[in-house]
Amino acid sequence: MADSRRPVRIAVVGHTNTGKTSLLRTLARDTGFGEVSSRPSTTRHVEGVRLLADGEVLVELFDTPGMEDPIALLEVLEAIAAPQGERLDGPARIERFLDGEPARKRFEQEAKVLRQMLASDAGFYVVDARDPVLAKHRDELAILAACAVPLLPVLNFVRSAEADESAWREALSRLGLHAVVRFDTVAPERDGERRLYEKLATLLDDYRPSLDRLIACREREAAQRHADALRRVAALLVDVAAARSSAPADDEEARPAVEALSNAVRAREQQCVDALLALYRFRSDDVDADELPLVEGRWEEDVFSPEALRAVGIKLGTGAAAGAAAGVGVDLMFGGLTLGAAAAIGALAGGGARAVMHYGDRLLGAVTGRRTLAVDDAILRLLALRELALVAALESRGHAATEPLRRDARVAQWREGALTKPLERARAHPEWSELLGEAEDADGRARAIEALAAALERLESELS
Repeated sequence: MADSRRPVRIAVVGHTNTGKTSLLRTLARDTGFGEVSSRPSTTRHVEGVRLLADGEVLVELFDTPGMEDPIALLEVLEAIAAPQGERLDGPARIERFLDGEPARKRFEQEAKVLRQMLASDAGFYVVDARDPVLAKHRDELAILAACAVPLLPVLNFVRSAEADESAWREALSRLGLHAVVRFDTVAPERDGERRLYEKLATLLDDYRPSLDRLIACREREAAQRHADALRRVAALLVDVAAARSSAPADDEEARPAVEALSNAVRAREQQCVDALLALYRFRSDDVDADELPLVEGRWEEDVFSPEALRAVGIKLGTGAAAGAAAGVGVDLMFGGLTLGAAAAIGALAGGGARAVMHYGDRLLGAVTGRRTLAVDDAILRLLALRELALVAALESRGHAATEPLRRDARVAQWREGALTKPLERARAHPEWSELLGEAEDADGRARAIEALAAALERLESELS
């Protein structure tokens, strides 16, 4: 009987270049584990990771080299003679092979796999579902079965158009492997990890309590991580929505204030991106993309670029905001200020116009000779769209993924319609913003962030 007081040991095995290291990266949430490459035989040694729940190690996973020549190895194993009057079972035959010269020379890589299998409680047999089922796969499975260790086939790359999941399921059932789980390491399904460990528990009943604890802990961590991500996005939006900056009435003299506010918005968005990548344990170079254009952890298009707004279908406002963001200019309130090459910085001026409409800054400016700058709704919509799309992409992306992140359509509600009430309320409270310095009302800011994060959560629930 297995000792369920120690961690369950799992050998991750399979043919070369099927995604074994990718599986460990995704389960460990570690983009730095091993080397993921399309080149065969990338893994040459056995490496391990530990999975913890509440500080306790519950599972140990061991990455193994690919089995490069299972057909020849099976012939060698079948040729091993038993002593007179003795019959060798599968494990004994494997042990006899490991003691021989072929295990130290021609089949050195395969020997590493088999030693780890014999030392493990179970094995994950990783299958590239895009590959055809060949004789080498059947021989490989016959060799692994000889270790007498429970084996759970894991169908990888199942979301690829080239995958043939049904052919693999049929082939595996013919070999007596009826417990099979699909787990795409590039784009794992939200409940993929739960199903993986639940299926493993059917093979390792003694370890079911430990695996159930791991499942529960992972789901708590995922829920907490999602909540923390929404708070980070909410903090960005509150800081930008509430921010106000004073500028001289003279157009030329106002330019430094406009540029300072726009630069503060850019820096604050980058701070949010960095925080989200760190929260989900991705590096900046893990998220280069075309459809979601992060390059080295930075958005390619400036948040004030008209192209960035048009690319996501955000409709510009009226008056000053529409004119400036279209590169035409602004209305007479700003004396025809065009704001240089990044013409959509005029959306800031549009926010100023909105602030004037709401708070009477035009009258104030007429008396004091100054004006108020604020960020336009169109920019707020773009910030929300970009950061929520990033959260959705990071949550649906395995740590072994090498393809571009994809934009999530669930955040499309930010393209039009009213802003959420907590965000509209932040407009009237510049004391909540930390965009240009410390918030004058930190408690109010904290409450606003929590209210907005809860609103973002509700919007997600309505769309799911």
